[in-house]
Amino acid sequence: MNKIIIAIDGYSSTGKSTVARQLADYLNYIYVDSGAMYRAVALFALQNNYLSKNHFDKQSLLMSLPAIKIEFKKEAKNNRADIFLNDKNVEKEIRTMHVSDFVSPIATLSEVRKKLVSIQHKMGIEKGIVMDGRDIGTVVFPDAELKIFMNANTQVRALRRYNELIEKGQNVSFDEILKNVEKRDLLDTTRIDSPLVKATDAIEVDNSETNREDQFHIILQLAKDRIAKRI
Repeated sequence: MNKIIIAIDGYSSTGKSTVARQLADYLNYIYVDSGAMYRAVALFALQNNYLSKNHFDKQSLLMSLPAIKIEFKKEAKNNRADIFLNDKNVEKEIRTMHVSDFVSPIATLSEVRKKLVSIQHKMGIEKGIVMDGRDIGTVVFPDAELKIFMNANTQVRALRRYNELIEKGQNVSFDEILKNVEKRDLLDTTRIDSPLVKATDAIEVDNSETNREDQFHIILQLAKDRIAKRI
């Protein structure tokens, strides 16, 4: 079977990662969470005191970029690819609200984006990849055979994120999550370098009132149709 590249872009908390993982598992493709890569850089900046609520030492972070090693490794215990920062599994650490608050400022840096896009390009050489993020179909893989743009009502997205964090035992409020979602939307869509936009040939999927199972089957059929065209 000829493999394709599936690019899934969209706003935060629209379920991009969930459906991307489902597709990758079903098609036996490689799943890459590009957002996790930016979270890993944000975590690195926080750990090295380059970044805080009132401080951002961009120069020190940029000088440290060569020392940042990011990989995805499949863990046998859960059969999924977790992200590793300098050989340490940081999958749980990057998902906290503390890191979430600092992801967008990191993503605005052209040098950071250039480094991560270079890594992503290498991952897609052999195709057979599902990658989600903000600029996958517009910048990383503009020639991807299937591009999906995911959207949903802001309140719905905030509630999903809130429930997810509560289930993980984190002490957060809905208002806090809603403000974070709105802030990320603004930063993602207005940044100068690779802003969040829908690719002209992307298929938009609004899942405000769609459950995960139905959404998966809709996008899976789109993928099957594109794969069939390459056989």
